[in-house]
Amino acid sequence: MTPPRICALVGRFTDPQVAESAQAVLAHLAGRGVTVRVDAAAALAGGPGATGVPQSELGRGADLMIAVGGDGTLLYAAGLVARHGVPLLGINRGRLGFLTDVMPQDIPECLDAALAGRLDADERPLLSARLHQAGAADRDCLALNDVVLQKLATGRMLDFETRVAGRYVNTHAGDGIVVATATGSTAYALSCGGPIIEPQLDIVVLAPICPHTLSDRPIVVSGHSLIEIRLLERPDTRAQVTCDGSVLGTLATGDRLEIRRAAERITLLHPPGHDYFRLLRSKLHWGRGDLER
Repeated sequence: MTPPRICALVGRFTDPQVAESAQAVLAHLAGRGVTVRVDAAAALAGGPGATGVPQSELGRGADLMIAVGGDGTLLYAAGLVARHGVPLLGINRGRLGFLTDVMPQDIPECLDAALAGRLDADERPLLSARLHQAGAADRDCLALNDVVLQKLATGRMLDFETRVAGRYVNTHAGDGIVVATATGSTAYALSCGGPIIEPQLDIVVLAPICPHTLSDRPIVVSGHSLIEIRLLERPDTRAQVTCDGSVLGTLATGDRLEIRRAAERITLLHPPGHDYFRLLRSKLHWGRGDLER
């Protein structure tokens, strides 16, 4: 990794804890002669060491994106840099923090490691979702964690069918379905009974949400698969599609959602010695003894 000279910084800076860590990042990088970009509309934009730019320009030309907050903040940052190939570093000021694994007290040491090119690079695949709606232009989005089809507003179950690589899989009745990467296997898919997948595995998890049929269980398919979802006729049916929590659009009867592996990838940066299974033990409170065993 080339030593970063231009960094982008994102976070919910109105949160005092986030602002505190963001100021520490700004001060440290300014002392190292690094330019730091922030959203021109953000609270930090007028402060010392911060260069305000339009949100859409944060990732363009940057050498490093730093997300301060929880996993939701990192997913937002991933959307800003996914098409620019900018590596992403997460500083945890959230709750669980599967993706933001730098603790506030380690900011100076970790930033110096980033400037020296000593962080561990971890490439993660993205999902590309395309929504085909009758009479409307197709809509696309990228997702690091998951693409979710879920019922909207009416409270009624959805009827929908799934196909994988052109082959019919099932007709589902329930609240929707989560299509997750290995990275997203510890997010919404996990609460739907899906498995935890080691991030390096090239797979996709299909996890039904509150299925009406108890045998409708999560399945794991190849990451190369094209996944198609069609909404079937049911009175007063409305469904919504989200990518990492951001709304892509609504799905009506006969519309089609296509999900496949994206050409783009995200590079996450971790402190040296990062261990995924140690992370799981810490976040999920596994083990009865020493977490470092």
